[in-house]
Amino acid sequence: MKRSTTKPPPEIEKWTKEDVHQWLMTQVKVHEPCADKFIEEEVSGDTLFHFEKADILDLGIKQGPAVKITSYLERLKEGSQHASQFPAYVENWTKEQVNQWLLQHVKIYNKYAERLQEEDVSGDCLVCFKKQDLLDLDVKSGPAVKILVELRKLNEKPEPTLQPIPHTSTDQQANPKPIQPEESLAKAIAIQQPDEMVGKMSENIHLPFKRTSEKEEIQQPKAKVLVSKRKETMMAATLPDIPKITVEIQKTLDNLLKEDLKRFHFSILESTNSKRKPVPRGKLEGMDTMDTAKLLTDHYGSNEALQVTLDVLKEICQCELACHLEKNMGQLKQQCLSKEALKKEANQGDKLKNLLTCGGNSLENYNRFVVVVNKSSPEQVQNLQFLSKLKLFCVLDYDPESAAKGGLCHSYRESRVGNQHTPSQYQGQTETVIKNLNLYKQTSWVFCNGRHDLNSDSNRELDYKNWLRKSCKDVEQLISFICNPEVLLQGRSLIIFLLLSPVDTEKDPIFDTYKSFLKHTEEKNIITICDSQSTHEKWRELIQDKCDYDIDPLSIYELTLSEVNGTVMALGPINQSSERLLPSSDFSAVVLKQKDEDLMTALDILCLNHCENIYDEKSQEFHDFRIKVEEEFYRGGKVKWWNFYFCDKDTEKPFIKRDKYENVKKMIRSQRTHSKNACDLLNLFHHPGCGGTTLAMHVMWDLRQEFRCAVLKDNTLPKDEVATQVRKLMKLESEKPSPVLLLVDDSQESNNHYDLVSCIRQAVEDFSNTHMDDMQNCKVIILNCVRSQSPKEQYRQDNSSQCQYITASLTSEEQKEFEKKLKELEETHEKPGNFYSFMIMKSNFDTDYVDDLARNTLESFDFSTKEARLFAFLALLNTYVAESEISLSLCEDFLGMKMIRWREDSVLDRMKPYSNFLIIDTDEEWGGNKSIRILHHTIACACLKELERSRYLKVSGITMEILHCDLFFSREVVKDRFMHSIYRMLIERQRKKDGDEREPFSPLIEKIHSQEGRQTVQEIFVKASSRFEKSASIPQALARYLYINERDFPEALNWAEKAKNIKQNPYTFDTIGQVYKSNLKSNIHREKQEATHNPEDLDTNIKIADNAIKALKRAQELASTEDEPNEEGLDDVSDDYPRKSYNVYGYVGVLEIAFLIFEILGRLPFFEESNQMKKKYLQSFLQKLIPITSVYKDDDEINNRYLEIIKEHEPFLLNLKTEVKETFELLDCYFTYLKGNNSGLDSKNRWTVWDHFKKYIHLFCSAPEGIKTERQNHPNLDLKIDIEERRLCLERNQADTFAGILKHLDKHAEEIERITECYAFLQQQQQHFIHKKQKTKETINYILSNIVLYLSKPKSKHVKSYKYLSGLLSKTLQDIGLRYAFPDPYYLALLLLWPSPTQENTEIATYVTAIRKSSGRHLSKLFRKRSTVAMLYLGKEEGLKRLISKPNLDKSFLPKMPRDALAQLWWNGDIFKEKAIISRLHRVSGTIEQGELFANYGKLKIPVRPALIDGVRTGFSTERVSFYLGFAINGPLAYDIQHEN
Repeated sequence: MKRSTTKPPPEIEKWTKEDVHQWLMTQVKVHEPCADKFIEEEVSGDTLFHFEKADILDLGIKQGPAVKITSYLERLKEGSQHASQFPAYVENWTKEQVNQWLLQHVKIYNKYAERLQEEDVSGDCLVCFKKQDLLDLDVKSGPAVKILVELRKLNEKPEPTLQPIPHTSTDQQANPKPIQPEESLAKAIAIQQPDEMVGKMSENIHLPFKRTSEKEEIQQPKAKVLVSKRKETMMAATLPDIPKITVEIQKTLDNLLKEDLKRFHFSILESTNSKRKPVPRGKLEGMDTMDTAKLLTDHYGSNEALQVTLDVLKEICQCELACHLEKNMGQLKQQCLSKEALKKEANQGDKLKNLLTCGGNSLENYNRFVVVVNKSSPEQVQNLQFLSKLKLFCVLDYDPESAAKGGLCHSYRESRVGNQHTPSQYQGQTETVIKNLNLYKQTSWVFCNGRHDLNSDSNRELDYKNWLRKSCKDVEQLISFICNPEVLLQGRSLIIFLLLSPVDTEKDPIFDTYKSFLKHTEEKNIITICDSQSTHEKWRELIQDKCDYDIDPLSIYELTLSEVNGTVMALGPINQSSERLLPSSDFSAVVLKQKDEDLMTALDILCLNHCENIYDEKSQEFHDFRIKVEEEFYRGGKVKWWNFYFCDKDTEKPFIKRDKYENVKKMIRSQRTHSKNACDLLNLFHHPGCGGTTLAMHVMWDLRQEFRCAVLKDNTLPKDEVATQVRKLMKLESEKPSPVLLLVDDSQESNNHYDLVSCIRQAVEDFSNTHMDDMQNCKVIILNCVRSQSPKEQYRQDNSSQCQYITASLTSEEQKEFEKKLKELEETHEKPGNFYSFMIMKSNFDTDYVDDLARNTLESFDFSTKEARLFAFLALLNTYVAESEISLSLCEDFLGMKMIRWREDSVLDRMKPYSNFLIIDTDEEWGGNKSIRILHHTIACACLKELERSRYLKVSGITMEILHCDLFFSREVVKDRFMHSIYRMLIERQRKKDGDEREPFSPLIEKIHSQEGRQTVQEIFVKASSRFEKSASIPQALARYLYINERDFPEALNWAEKAKNIKQNPYTFDTIGQVYKSNLKSNIHREKQEATHNPEDLDTNIKIADNAIKALKRAQELASTEDEPNEEGLDDVSDDYPRKSYNVYGYVGVLEIAFLIFEILGRLPFFEESNQMKKKYLQSFLQKLIPITSVYKDDDEINNRYLEIIKEHEPFLLNLKTEVKETFELLDCYFTYLKGNNSGLDSKNRWTVWDHFKKYIHLFCSAPEGIKTERQNHPNLDLKIDIEERRLCLERNQADTFAGILKHLDKHAEEIERITECYAFLQQQQQHFIHKKQKTKETINYILSNIVLYLSKPKSKHVKSYKYLSGLLSKTLQDIGLRYAFPDPYYLALLLLWPSPTQENTEIATYVTAIRKSSGRHLSKLFRKRSTVAMLYLGKEEGLKRLISKPNLDKSFLPKMPRDALAQLWWNGDIFKEKAIISRLHRVSGTIEQGELFANYGKLKIPVRPALIDGVRTGFSTERVSFYLGFAINGPLAYDIQHEN
């Protein structure tokens, strides 16, 4: 330790100001200018005694010296000696070395280290610092304590090695690269030299001494000083406009100690050498080394100044320095760079910064970067980390070794995701390429000339000739793709040629690549970074010679790669040292690595420390950023995480909590705690623009400590891919799972996300099976924001604890909060009254307020100007299409503006006075493309209304104006999205308030129809169909309009056929069928009004019906064969929302047409239904019992013509009854066997079918009176009539089919008792049956009716015993074998022959296989995209008692639980967690083997299917499980599968 040996004078108060000055200079050892301040301010001893640090700072003295003086003064007052507690070398540190130590060893943020350097904190000052002194420098408590701790640790450690930080500009620092002492001077000089000079000089430069050890360093202060001044040397070297010789003299003098510099000054002044012109006295007083060097060169001239310096150094015995300077003198004298060149070279760091940021401090100015790179060495790769910071679109790599270890691609992929591609993969449709290659989401690394890590001939590097022949074309196509404005907008992306090795000839692929870029983009969009000046010169000459362009202004070539790396890494806004954190188990946190985040392309992940450590939050930059972000949000921009962060930081100004905030948060927490599902869907229904998404994000922000939170930002990815990413987020960086909260925004139909729920459940349950003890954390909750025109009604329909709603209405408390927030905004923002989105909500969505805004803004509206037309387009789109925008580039094109780089506000400037209503959004998912929209939905609506009121501008006129603009319909991605908004505006229909159905037309078409009628609507659709030539939905919509509203069936059919010709799918054929059906209904209605009969009407109607049935059957056929709606057809699917598949609409349509024909026939003179006899004729004719010629009728012209027409269409008419019966049976199976989709459409179809079935009974099932008459007329046919009577009874009760009997599980026992009695009678009369098939069918139905009767009324006298039924079934199974056409007998086998603990049936597995095959053949059309449901379950008893029906289980919950809620429990499987179910059902033991599920009974293994799609996890793990067993028509189903481990 070192102590001061000089004691202070005994009486400080008596010091003069000169004494104070002397004390400061000799004892405290501050710089003379600092001590002079005390003289200037007349500080004597009596004044100094009362000084504190603040008083010293008031003198203009910086913090470093001020703290040192304060410390010495305190010791002086105490009468003690100043003592340092730290090693001596610390006090010798310059402020630059303190900076190096803080960055390299303490590892604090760069901003704190720079702050200390700015305040002149050298080593002798630092040792006097206390914690409060550091806090006064805006250093946070954490780093302050760390600095002091590390300082104390220096007493126990060897002296740390300090590495100079290469200097690039005044405000940036590159990554440190070690510079050896013997290289430092050469390195410093190299910054100012051309590369060829550096090469020569470095060979001759040798420093006069070397370091040998830490110990020797302390003993050799001269050596220490030389190295310690290295930073100052390099800084001096980069100052502009200073001659090289001045710099060299300054660098030499920098190596002198303070006392030696004084001797140097004295020697110059006292010199008697006659050759020198003496320096005037007083000139050198107080000068530092730079000032001294400048004085010498100014006074003596450059060459003589060198000689004077050399002579004086020898005079003061600094022979080593003199020798070193002498060696360099010859070379220095030869240098003659112009002032301009010096300035240019000295500013290469700033130049690089300006090229990358367009003169700013942030890399955010460019949306994307494209890098072209040639061969690199491992040493170079170490200094290319900056690539991982750039938002790379793609890298064109000409190094075939790049993917191998040590290569650039390999290095990049260690920290980021880089998908490795070839140029040929960029061929195809733009959108397809973007989607397939994950462009914008992950970097595309394109190998343009071989890839040796793949070790195949096709991936070898090619010589230039072969490359030109084989690869050049692909690369040119790749470049054409990149430069396409729909991919990367020019002026908003930058191409960087990174030349790491020389390009010696034009016959180099990378030169061809440069020329290809020039074909597609301007030179100013390409910059070059070279590893050396020689590489640059050759490259520059090539381009100058072949392209006639000087690239020098856009080139960086004097910086080392280390300096380039450091310069880029120092650019904002993101602080690379800050780590993003995620919550983990046991209240811990883990780091979210950038590479992991790159892989989760579908998710925008919210971190624990989101928004922290990105800005210096006390800086003006941060203040301006906050004002901008808040202004954007309150004006109407999308909410950002920053908005919540700002409010958290300022607790007195919290974010407004909506009334439903606590409800939503409680709902989420409740689901996590109480739900047993791996994934739950919670719906938040909200009006557009009422803050629903903001509320959801606010809740998510506040729950980020409890959940790993993410927003689903890419809905286009396959659901299983999203599930995989969610699962990855759940288990990231931790052995234990963490719960995930996933926000899904802008969905239009909550049911659409059940597929996502299912996929996530499967993915997560795979994981949860290995974490059975941590099930609560192995959970995903989806918060689904659903835009709705009637959120409250949807909430009521949903009727569950898993939803909430928010409307465009504020409570009184919310209104108070908005009033309070306005006052807060008035304190921080200039014009909060212009924050229209906020003000609309504050006014409680007052329409008068919005109308006034619109009226005032549109006062001088002139539709003839482009600006006004563009605003009208936006008003129309934003009114009718949620989240619609027009890309900024498209607006620029429309307005005829030449793009002004970096001035997106230029469009807003042009759009005044409407720009107050406009805002620009950035879409990061599409490469940062910017789009423009109106601030709020209500403003758009009000503007459209005002244009109509004051400017007489109808929506139809604006729509036609859009459709007539060719610019909007050129095929580019950004424009395509605008086209899609126009398309949606024309065809997207809103949901009806009272159910799942939608309105017949879009709101826009409804409005145009009400205002102007058919002609305008048709003109719009016709024009739209020419714009959207490949879309079937536009002609479909027109066809629908024409047949529903205008009853113009021929024209409607014409457009429906056009739609079908564009795309043949179920929906286009269904439209044709609907046109015919409406035509038929219209004809019937007209004919009823007319008194006379016209046979030609019958002919027309039968032809229409025939065509209608053909179209509907074709629609159903296509629905049964297509796997999924193809992607292009999704528009059509959404048009007929919410059908995810065509379902059974075709079958239902066929029934409707058939009964319309029956109605028409029933009104013919000889078939009148009102006449019982004539009705019997119609019935007999349709049943093929009598020919039409046998029907009694009057012999007149009309009847004869009717007869001819019926004969002509006889095959069609006679097939109708059979067709109807088969359709009823098929639909019976559909509604009985298959799982519903929880929508009202299934329910509507069910009622429609039931209504038609009642008509069927009335027409074809004779009334008892008719049978009684028949019996009286034909007594000898009693038995036959009895049999017929029983069969009619069964048909009337829908009990003549297997599915029909099963439906009686939920009906009165008396009905099934009567049905069983009928079947018993038919069984007794089986010898009279002619058809064996009918006999078998009725036996099967008889067995089932007994089972259903037993379950409904076990003590009925008609119930047969279990033994009898089993025997009868066994005999039937022997007769029919295993290839029966229907699954019915095998279903009975499962019910009656399923093993029990006391009885095994070895053939049961055979019957399981048989039922699967049979149901697949018979019901495959119905099974597509739908799962079956069990009607009976396996209980704990024996015999028939062990069968428990679903209706019987439901009785445990009804009526105390609403049916909708009960249906939801069955739907998601939660019903099996209920005690009422657990107590009654038998849990079967089984195994999972090779992904297949089996029920085990001893050695018997029976194949079983999981009831839910996610029931068996992937991985083919062999597991012991248990489950409940249900019996479905396609085999046994396993419910609630539990792993036994």
